[in-house]
Amino acid sequence: MGNIFTRKRRTRITEQDRAVLQLKQQRDKLKQYQKRITLQLEKERNLAKQLLKDGKKEKALLLLKKKRYQDQLLDKTENQISNLERMCQDIEFAQIEMKVVEGLKVGNDCLKSLHEAMSIEDVERIMDETQEGIEYQREIDEMLAGSLTQEDEDAVLAELEAITQGELDLPEVPDESLPDVPEAADEEPEPGQERERPRKKQERGMLAV
Repeated sequence: MGNIFTRKRRTRITEQDRAVLQLKQQRDKLKQYQKRITLQLEKERNLAKQLLKDGKKEKALLLLKKKRYQDQLLDKTENQISNLERMCQDIEFAQIEMKVVEGLKVGNDCLKSLHEAMSIEDVERIMDETQEGIEYQREIDEMLAGSLTQEDEDAVLAELEAITQGELDLPEVPDESLPDVPEAADEEPEPGQERERPRKKQERGMLAV
């Protein structure tokens, strides 16, 4: 089970990938050859100097001719490396262009399927049905608005006026608090009440006799 989930997905190698790989391998080999020739030319140049110091001019001249030929090979090697690198870049860019074209093709097919699912005739039909629905609703609104008589219109306006007037005539609630009510013991008796109290005492005494 663990091997199934940890298995890496294999990448498909195309012919273009193999071609790019071979070109890069050839480029690397030419660079190695170029490096080896450069070192050899430096050694031969130093050897030619030593031969001249030793008075062996003919050998030094022959060695310099050989060096000149190798210099020409070195220039050709540099041109070949440039050509190989340019070829690799062209192939890689062509692969990118191919992927772009494939993406455009997929997008074009998607647009075609969407256009087939919703044609121009369907869009025009939906727009017509929507416009008909709007006009039908407008006719219903006009019929409902015209069904009220002048008397109904006056009654509606009168009711609106009454509601508005009722909201305007409502008394305002005072913000101040109400005064405290005094207790009965603290109230002063009125003059009439003071005369009635002795009279009630006399009547109670007569009834007791």
